Amino acid sequence: MKKLIVALAAGTMMLAGGLVPALAQGERYVMVYHSPDSDSWWNTIKNAIDLAAEQLDVTVDIRNPPTGDLADMARLVEQASASNPDGIIVTIADFDVLSGPIMNAVAKGIPVITINSGTQEQSRELGALLHVGQPEYDAGFGAGLRAKDVGVTSFLCVNHYITNPSSVERCQGFADGLGVELGNQMIDSGTDPTEIKSKVTAYLSANPETNGILTLGPTSAEATLAALDASGRSGTIEFGTFDLSTDIADAIKAGIISYAIDQQPFLQGYLPVVILTNLTRYGVVPGNSINSGPGFITKDNIALVEEYAGEYR
Repeated sequence: MKKLIVALAAGTMMLAGGLVPALAQGERYVMVYHSPDSDSWWNTIKNAIDLAAEQLDVTVDIRNPPTGDLADMARLVEQASASNPDGIIVTIADFDVLSGPIMNAVAKGIPVITINSGTQEQSRELGALLHVGQPEYDAGFGAGLRAKDVGVTSFLCVNHYITNPSSVERCQGFADGLGVELGNQMIDSGTDPTEIKSKVTAYLSANPETNGILTLGPTSAEATLAALDASGRSGTIEFGTFDLSTDIADAIKAGIISYAIDQQPFLQGYLPVVILTNLTRYGVVPGNSINSGPGFITKDNIALVEEYAGEYR
């Protein structure tokens, strides 16, 4: 794995315009993301950032609002900008809340790369260099097409971060892929596993015709697995999810989850550090945004990725 990552670093730097020398220049970057401390999915992105920082001999400060409050996140972006880093990596969790602080950083001449949440169009509007992430609506739409092919007609989208507009795009894309109205088929589950389990159980009890489920990450997927197991419905409902964890990988192998939509979070953390360092040292940057996903992990390819679930995948 180490050799593969080093090779990726070299290849990316060549694409960006040149190889980075071993001698660092004291570069410091700040990454601000939106999720609360309790969301372990971000560990993969943090691992990628730490690895890139180590390989390139730069410093990356990682910051987030502990409770996921977006107003707090906006203040963190403002603080990052005030510290005059060599670059900022930031998620567009809510364009309206974050556009001011991000555009102010750009106006100061700080290079900004957006990742994960938001769209390439929003990234350009903010004046960012580029966006590294997954088109969320398209990912949901692709999942909806898969569900339609196997006969799903009524579904539940378990949204554990409904205040993030990108999460709603996933559910809306899924409904559109199926060719049905989203309506009340998306629930605000919250992030507490016990609460998620209770809400999923209640929804399925009230809507027994539900034959499809989409969850938006390990937080909601793992609690939904518990709800299905408790109700005796594991393996009887077409179940897809975003992202990967050890529990999700096990459920794919067991035939309970059909697929996981992989946005490759490692690339979302790793590539911005590489690109910003290349920009700082050589003044060159890729000309286009980078789609890190979607990819679909199924029984057919789970063995290729499960070893690194939660670490690099």
